Amino acid sequence: MQGMVLRAQSGFFWVQTEHDILECRLRGRLKKERQSTDIAIIGDIVEVTQVSPTTGAIEAVHPRQSKLARRASGSKGAWKEDIIVANVNQVLLVVTCTQPDFSPRMLDRYLILTEDNELDAVIVANKVDLVGEEHARAMFAVYEQIGYRIVYTSTYTSLGIEELQACLAGRISVVTGKSGVGKSSLLNAIQPGLSLATGDISEALNKGRHTTTVAELIPLQFSDGYVADTPGIRSLALWRFPLEDLEWCFREFRPFLDECYFAGCTHIHEPDCAILAAVGRGDIAAIRHDSYVRLYEQTAEDS
Repeated sequence: MQGMVLRAQSGFFWVQTEHDILECRLRGRLKKERQSTDIAIIGDIVEVTQVSPTTGAIEAVHPRQSKLARRASGSKGAWKEDIIVANVNQVLLVVTCTQPDFSPRMLDRYLILTEDNELDAVIVANKVDLVGEEHARAMFAVYEQIGYRIVYTSTYTSLGIEELQACLAGRISVVTGKSGVGKSSLLNAIQPGLSLATGDISEALNKGRHTTTVAELIPLQFSDGYVADTPGIRSLALWRFPLEDLEWCFREFRPFLDECYFAGCTHIHEPDCAILAAVGRGDIAAIRHDSYVRLYEQTAEDS
């Protein structure tokens, strides 16, 4: 029978079939095949054989229509693909206006991954009540100008909760962001009774304690959609990210990429660079170009 992987942990997979949720293991022949990526992950559509009333075996994994993935270190200096969720429609990138402080560089890293995976990105600016809505909108104005959708939220005042519900309805979404930004609290507000574990902010470190430990795809009660809650990510390295792809992942660069005088322009120091000229005119925000330069230099060092 066919089903979708809702949860994956330590070689066990919980698969939603037409009638039941089965706890499954991979067939041996699947594990023997050489893989440059995860064999099965949440969101995958799989073929399973029922072994008992509550257990089954995964016989095959259908081709993925989309994915949110990053590069991860493999054995002997190689790299492997670390897939966070498969067959996803959109990514909700949760950041905070404060506690912990907003990091544009971290948000840009997430946006690079969504652009590289060609996924819709929704920026969720949480904890608006701590700074005020006017200040929050000023903080994220550059991203709105680029064309990203911003949803301003507060679980304390319920700001943006209905907008988030509408955003999630009928879609498979992944919610991700640093620890402590309030992902689980937002999901609890979106779907009352979900009772996901939530944690407090460590005042000493101003970093969130990890509360979600296993990636899980959660059926939504108010629609036919699903949402993935993922373990908090303290740092997101673009490990061995192709340098030639970085410029395209800054969407406001794209109209100017064919106008540089030199082929292979890095958009950092070359004369007659269309990107640098756009920054000078204000068509590209200086803070975003600075983020690009830092990420370019870091990626070049890591390659």
